[in-house]
Amino acid sequence: MASSSPPGMVVHNRFLGFLIWQSIPSTLIFFIFKTLSSTISSTSHSTAKPPFPFAPSVFAFITFLTFHLSQLLFSFSLSLISSPHPHRLASPLQLALGLIRFLFVPGGSELSESPESRVRAKLSIGFLLSLAAVAVSGFVAMVSVCVKFGDGVGVIGAVGFRGFVMGLLYGLYYVYYRRWVFEFPIIQRPPFFSFKMGLPSAITRSLKLSCLASLFSAFLVVFLPHQLQNQATIGKVIAEQIIFYIGSFLVFLCWEISHHLHQVLHTKRFVFAPPKGSAAAETNPSEHLLSALEESSPNSLLQYLAYLDLYMVCENNVDTWRRAAFFEESGETYKRVIYVCLRPLEQLASKLGEGLESSVEKSSQISNQLLSPTDQRLDPKYSEPLNNFQLYAWCAWTAASLTTCSHREDRFGVAQLSGSNAAVISTLISCLLAVESYMGKKTSLQSAQHFMGSTGFKLRTSSVGNIGMGKKRAGPLHSKAYAIADVLRNSIYNIVSTFHDQMASSAKKGLLEKDWIISDKPPFGTRELLVQKLHLFLDFRAS
Repeated sequence: MASSSPPGMVVHNRFLGFLIWQSIPSTLIFFIFKTLSSTISSTSHSTAKPPFPFAPSVFAFITFLTFHLSQLLFSFSLSLISSPHPHRLASPLQLALGLIRFLFVPGGSELSESPESRVRAKLSIGFLLSLAAVAVSGFVAMVSVCVKFGDGVGVIGAVGFRGFVMGLLYGLYYVYYRRWVFEFPIIQRPPFFSFKMGLPSAITRSLKLSCLASLFSAFLVVFLPHQLQNQATIGKVIAEQIIFYIGSFLVFLCWEISHHLHQVLHTKRFVFAPPKGSAAAETNPSEHLLSALEESSPNSLLQYLAYLDLYMVCENNVDTWRRAAFFEESGETYKRVIYVCLRPLEQLASKLGEGLESSVEKSSQISNQLLSPTDQRLDPKYSEPLNNFQLYAWCAWTAASLTTCSHREDRFGVAQLSGSNAAVISTLISCLLAVESYMGKKTSLQSAQHFMGSTGFKLRTSSVGNIGMGKKRAGPLHSKAYAIADVLRNSIYNIVSTFHDQMASSAKKGLLEKDWIISDKPPFGTRELLVQKLHLFLDFRAS
């Protein structure tokens, strides 16, 4: 359903909804653990304990509030670092040098650091704060669930220290495996079913983490002074270890459930459109979506949600009235939609082209020193955009689907008259050539030995191929390049299959380049290379 809330409040409202929903399983888990810990404690103590632990006492109420405070702190740590884009962080050395310049060199940070370095430094500081927040959350959570009324300060400190270490290790695990990156599901299900599907994996992971935490805490117990002086019976010690294991499992379970719920609620599709039947829906139903696409911050969650909504409108037949509004008579809306789809792909092609040119220049210098050009690697700042696979896939699929739909839904011919069809084909092929060059695939289709790069520099085909091969063959970025190339190839075939008769007719008349390739310089390669590649697609021989 379409929402009446402004697009800028989407992320804020979803986080507030997440805070409300995550408190429900946390409360249930807290009650279950207190009941189990009361049963275990009663079997290991000679004194009688009340069968129900939640007597109307101040201590029980405080532990309940502190436990929810720990979950709230963990939730804020999630929102601090979560992003749909896998950001590149600054190294510890870069942070240390930046701190030294900031403290001892007046104006040194403004003169020596680029805006990109400052952004990475801020992100790294945010991750450090998130690690500290998770560690403190572990301290407070373990004290809330494992400390009983009447325990001394030594017991509180021992349990809290183990919880602090447990939270710190979980935070490092969370950051190292990039679980903070939003992963949008292939199929958009209702939130309840998506949440239910992730519960088994959350329970399994919590069991594994609690086992590791118990083994690690067993070593910590030896070095805790109050444990060495403890005259408790073996039964009491075993009961405390069981309580700690169950407590760590339930704390991990709360964190895993919160993480999964955070993913489900924030990756759910949001409809950037006025309610159907309203005055705005009749006059300009696309303005909400286009505003979110054009005005949102790059690589932000709001931008990703807008691209997801655009993809759903163009790929499926769920909101045909919104897609029909793209083909309005003036053609301005259609050109704006195509532009926001092609812009990320053009940036990817240009970035890879710059990196390949830079690597060719370096390999030429190295070859003069009798070193192999295959030892050269593309600078990480040029290959980093390959991590943004989800956005590129949406853009390619959306542009191809909208172009295909224009064949039967474009009553005014705005797609062809505005030159958007040629722009889509040219950008998709140019981006595919850039990605294939990065992978080491030969891009020259004839005997020509040179082609123009993104800035006009002549690239030798053999050198480009050598750069893409070698050490990158088994890397994670190389596999993502294969995935992006597959998406681009399928998108082009989708358009070619629909317009095959028109393209074949233009090819026979010698007008294929004029009708389906832009007259301006493409982001990567040359117009001749794009035409040759398009001929391969027409013959269904592009692979």
